Amino acid sequence: MTETKTLSLAEIEDLSQRALVAAGTSVENARPLAVATAATEADGISSHGLAYIPIYCEHVQCGKVDGRAVPNLDITAPSVVTVDAATGFAHPAIDVGFDALVPLARSQGIAALAVRNSYNCGVLGYHTQQLAKTGLLGLGFTNAPASIAPSGGFKPVVGTNPFSVAAPGSGGEPVVLIDQSASTIAKSEVMKHAREGKPIPVGWALDGLGNPTTDPEVGLKGSMAPSGGYKGVGIALLVELLAAALTGATLGIDASPFSGTAGGPPRTGQFFIAIDPNATSGGHFETLVARLTDTIHAQDGARLPGDGRNHHRIQARTKGVSVNVATLEKIKKIIG
Repeated sequence: MTETKTLSLAEIEDLSQRALVAAGTSVENARPLAVATAATEADGISSHGLAYIPIYCEHVQCGKVDGRAVPNLDITAPSVVTVDAATGFAHPAIDVGFDALVPLARSQGIAALAVRNSYNCGVLGYHTQQLAKTGLLGLGFTNAPASIAPSGGFKPVVGTNPFSVAAPGSGGEPVVLIDQSASTIAKSEVMKHAREGKPIPVGWALDGLGNPTTDPEVGLKGSMAPSGGYKGVGIALLVELLAAALTGATLGIDASPFSGTAGGPPRTGQFFIAIDPNATSGGHFETLVARLTDTIHAQDGARLPGDGRNHHRIQARTKGVSVNVATLEKIKKIIG
C-alpha cells in the first residue's frame, strides 16, 4: 500500500519552490511553477503535481530545461503576442505572455499568444483557468513529443497534444473547464502506473505493433491509444498545427522526451486564444452559459467538465492534500 502524508497547499508550494531553486532554477522561474504545482494538487491531478518536481529538477540539472532562462516577448501584430521561452520552463513564459495577452484581448476583442522553444506546461487547464478568471474565454493548445500513431499506422507521429477551454463565470472560477488530451488517457497516467508497478486498463496504450497492452512499460515503448480512434488522431493533428507549426516550435516527431535525461531541450510550443465575450455576444454570454450549465446540473448525476476539480479544490483548501511519501523523500533529498 502506498504511504501518504497530508500537506497544506502552502507546504506543497514551498517544497516545490525550494527544490526547484536548489536544483538551479531562478526564484523568478521557480515561483510560477511552484504555484501551479500546488494548484494542480488542489485540483486532484496528482500525476502532474508534486510527482513532477523531481523530474523538473533532474531536467534543470541535465540541461533539458534552462532553469534561469529569460522569456523574450514580442508583439508581432495588433492582437498577436509571441514569447520565446529560450528553452526554459513553460510556466514563466506563459505568465509573461498572459500579461500582454489579457489587455490585448480586452482592447481588440480577441488575441492570440504563441510560445515557442518551450517545455512541458503541466496541466493545460491550469493556464486557461487563469484567462477565465480575468473574464475572458480561454482556449489553450500544447504539443508534446510523439506518442500517438496515425490511423492505420503504429509509429508515433504526434503527441498526446491536449487542448483546453475555460469559460468565465461571475464567481471568479470557470463555469466550464474542458481539458483533455488526444489520447484515451494522459501519458503521465501510464508513467504513474509504470512507477507503481501497476497494470493499465485495456485501451490506454498499444505495443510496438499496434496491439492493446496492459503492461505500462510496453505501452510507453509503443504508442498511446488515441481517444475515439481516428477522431483522436485528428485532434492531435489540430493541436500540432496550432501549438507547433503556428508557433514555430518543434514538431512532436523531432522533440526530445519529457521524461529521462536524453535529447536536450524539447523546444515544444503552446498556443492560446483569449476572447472577450462582451465583444462577441451582445451581452448574452453569461445568460446563455448559465442556461446551458443549469440544464446539465438539473439532471440527477450529470456533471460538467471541471466540476470534479472545483469540488476537490474546496476540500484541499480546508483539509490539505494527501501526497506520496516516496515523492516527498525525493524532494527533501534535492533540497538537502
